[in-house]
Amino acid sequence: MKKKLLAILMAAAMALPIVGCSAISIEGETTGESTGEVVGNGSIGLSISTKNNPFFVSLSEGAKEKADELGVDLIEVDAGDDSAKQTSDIEDLISKKISVLIVNPVDSDAAAPAVQDAIAKGIKVISVDRVVTGVDVDCEIASDNVAGAEMVTKYMVEQLGEGAKVAELQGVNGASATIDRGQGFHNVADSSFDLVASQSANFNRSEGMSVTENMLQANPDLKGIFAHNDEMALGAVEAVGSRGILVAGFDATDDALAAIKAGRMAATIAQKPDLMGATAIETADKLINGETVEKSIPVEVTLITKDNVDQ
Repeated sequence: MKKKLLAILMAAAMALPIVGCSAISIEGETTGESTGEVVGNGSIGLSISTKNNPFFVSLSEGAKEKADELGVDLIEVDAGDDSAKQTSDIEDLISKKISVLIVNPVDSDAAAPAVQDAIAKGIKVISVDRVVTGVDVDCEIASDNVAGAEMVTKYMVEQLGEGAKVAELQGVNGASATIDRGQGFHNVADSSFDLVASQSANFNRSEGMSVTENMLQANPDLKGIFAHNDEMALGAVEAVGSRGILVAGFDATDDALAAIKAGRMAATIAQKPDLMGATAIETADKLINGETVEKSIPVEVTLITKDNVDQ
C-alpha cells in the first residue's frame, strides 16, 4: 500500500512542471507563446507619407471607403513628407494598440526602425506604394515602378529619337519609388539619351517648376524631361511654357490627364492609388481574421498618352 501511495505522489510531482509551462492568458493581453493570433484591439493604423499630393489623397480615400464598407476601425496619420514625424506617428499608432499597420513611407530607410518596433510588438505590417528597406513585412502592395518608368522612357525615345538631350526630376531621396523609377528610367535612358541634368524636386510641383527653370538656364537646348511623379511634371510644364519640350510623369493624376489632353504634357504612367488603399484595407482585414495573404500584391501600370487618354 505504501509503495502504491509513493508511486501516485511521484507521478503527481512529475506532472507539476508540465502545468507550470502552460501559458496563462490575461484578458486584453497577449501570451508569451506564439499563437498565430493578431495582437491589439482590431484597429488598423494608416501612416501616409503626405496628403499634399493628389495621388496619396486618392490612396487615403480608397482606404477610408473600404474601411467603412468592411466596418473596421481605421486611424490615419499624415507625415507631411517628414520622416521624423512619420516615426513619431507610427510609435503613436503602436501605443493605440492597433492590430495592423499600413505604412506608406516618406523614406524607405528612415521608416524601418519604427516599423520593426511594430513587428516586435506583434503588429502585422503592410507597406503600400513604397517598400520599407530591410524589413520583412507581411505584405507589400505597389505598382511595378521599374517597369512603368521603362515604359514611359521608351515612349520618350520613340518621340525624341536617340541621343536627345533630356533631364530627370527625381523624387524624395531614399523613397523606394524614387529608387525604382530612377532605375527604370536609367535602364533605358543611359543607352539612348544624352542625360544633361538629374536633380531631386521632392515629388513637389513648385519645386519641380523651380528646378526645371534652373535646368533650362543651364541647358537651353533640352528636348525632354522625365519626372518621377506628375506633380513635378506639372511644375516642369509651367517652367517650359511654349518651348516644345516633351514632359513625361508618373501617376496619372487628374491634373496630369488634363494636361495631356491639352497637349501640354506628353505622357504619364497610370496607377490606381484608390485601389491600392482599398486593397491594403482588405488585406489588413484578412490578417486580423487570421487569414493567409500574399507577400506581394502588384498593381498594374499603363502608359497614358494623347492616343489613349480619353479612355
